[in-house]
Amino acid sequence: MARTRAAVLGKPVGHSLSPVLHGAAYRELGLPWTYERIEVDAEGLPALVGSLGPEWAGVSVTMPGKRAALTLAKSATPRALAAGAANTLVHKDSAWFADCTDVDGVAGALRAAGGFDAPAGSTGVILGGGGTAAATVVAFADLGLARARLVVRDPGRITETVEAARRSGVAVDVLAWSDVDFAELVRDASVLVSTVPPAVVAEHAGVLAAAPCVLDVIYHPWPTPLAEAVGARGGRVATGLDMLLHQAFGQVEQFTGQPAPREAMRDALRAATENILPLPLG
Repeated sequence: MARTRAAVLGKPVGHSLSPVLHGAAYRELGLPWTYERIEVDAEGLPALVGSLGPEWAGVSVTMPGKRAALTLAKSATPRALAAGAANTLVHKDSAWFADCTDVDGVAGALRAAGGFDAPAGSTGVILGGGGTAAATVVAFADLGLARARLVVRDPGRITETVEAARRSGVAVDVLAWSDVDFAELVRDASVLVSTVPPAVVAEHAGVLAAAPCVLDVIYHPWPTPLAEAVGARGGRVATGLDMLLHQAFGQVEQFTGQPAPREAMRDALRAATENILPLPLG
């Protein structure tokens, strides 16, 4: 019988840490599975996924193929449909089932940062409007936030994120980066998520660090100017590495049908990244 297989698909994909997480999980669960990296762009994704046989339990999908992945599935979770993208394809009954565990990544990272306790109906701030922002607004809905303030450099390129907010029931305000008063922006925010390069945020880091809970999706190089500013204030900060860890738990559980061995996965990721971050499990 063919060995069960799984992989991460994307381009570029050589840097992906997903094999570290999945490999640790399968070993801990006693599963002799393989997990590999396969480089493929969005255009090549349909043919590749269509060629995968019954020995494939599932695939993780990273950029740039997440939106294309959703279109390949026979069925999908509500959150994948809300985000308009899938980072997880699971083989079920000879068809593909799609999910977006990136939502778990955002929500799990924020909760693990110190216990996310924003009042229901509160406001979150997102810097940037790309694919990570779309998953973030869906996570905001999961966390009970009612409104997202979206700060972008190019308001003409955020249609997908605005639609994700609408589908999730989260009201959204779109603000132009050049016009924003950053001190006012975080004054009534319960959480701030930055999806933009560290250099873009650097000059505003001290002001933005006043947010009660911060997620900076960048984790290399670390610390970012925003993370340093949050630390100087004694605040709570989560990272993209936390997101990666928490999104992987759901993938492992859907691929294997077993609870994810969270501590083993966390320890493997810490070892692979030279223990630069504590990666709390919450």
